[in-house]
Amino acid sequence: MRDVIDAVLRWQERGERVAMATVVRTLGSSPRGLAAKMAVTDQGNIVGSVSGGCIEGAVYDACQHALKTGTAALLHFGVADEQAWEVGLACGGTIDVFVAPLPRIDAVHGSDCTSTVVQRLVAQQPVVLATVLTGPATGQQLVVAPDVDARSDMPDDTLRDAILTNAGAMLADGAHGVRAIEGIDVFVEVYPPPPTIIMIGAVHISLELTAYAAQLGFRTVVVDARAAFATAERFGHADELVHAWPDEALEGRLHRNVAVVVLTHDPKLDDPALLVALPSDVRYVGALGSRKTHAERIERLSAAGLTAADVARLHAPIGLDIGGRTPAEIALSIMAQIVAVWNGKAE
Repeated sequence: MRDVIDAVLRWQERGERVAMATVVRTLGSSPRGLAAKMAVTDQGNIVGSVSGGCIEGAVYDACQHALKTGTAALLHFGVADEQAWEVGLACGGTIDVFVAPLPRIDAVHGSDCTSTVVQRLVAQQPVVLATVLTGPATGQQLVVAPDVDARSDMPDDTLRDAILTNAGAMLADGAHGVRAIEGIDVFVEVYPPPPTIIMIGAVHISLELTAYAAQLGFRTVVVDARAAFATAERFGHADELVHAWPDEALEGRLHRNVAVVVLTHDPKLDDPALLVALPSDVRYVGALGSRKTHAERIERLSAAGLTAADVARLHAPIGLDIGGRTPAEIALSIMAQIVAVWNGKAE
């Protein structure tokens, strides 16, 4: 998403007009997921993909048509469509793609829907974008974020209010999708806070893990009260370095899109972090250590008041069992386990 946004901002700065194509429905063997995007300019520049290649040509033509006419369109590609063979989707599946011209984006001061979404994404803040797909309001949008007033270009108060009523549930649900609201199809894009890995301990495994996480789109925070260890020179891939005790550093940072990784091997540092993280809503908590170390850890955490359910959430020894021994291999096993949990393939 960010690569598309960055390209659009560059193109608009040069005066090029841009249309955006977004995958709004998929069924069967669709090669891209919901909300996958492709942007096209009136000069023929392209960024992103809506299908991995099989319908890109047809979508490109639709984007050029949108730029010429100033109108939005909902495109359908599938095996039941004659055009499916022309665009290469004969392998099965259907894709619905919404194409619309973009207004000029002001990523700093703009108050229109598109600018607001870009501002939130750049700032790594949660946002919901609702786009009307059917009826006379096709193409109209509404933006909802937890701490700002809603932005909308919808003149229909009934539809706007209905979307606003559902906005909180949409953000909590965290999933893109088409929703029927007031008899109208509305595509809802939900962008929660970015997935974040908080690492307790500025150790060698953390160095490797920040690099893997950056490649996979995770924000990384390294926590260590020892400022000499948690430096920007050592942790060039880290998004944030926090020089504080773990329980203090975790305050206000724990939500469903967070993984906490405890790597110090020191109970004085590990336990306070785990006592805060395990009862919270974070999606993943893991800790370094042998099975013997983990058994002793469980005794301490239970004695400190954690429930059996809290303790059972802890991934320890941390990481998938790939036989890793070096810091890079251990970090890889941790990253793989986190990705598996994020994708619903491990608990």
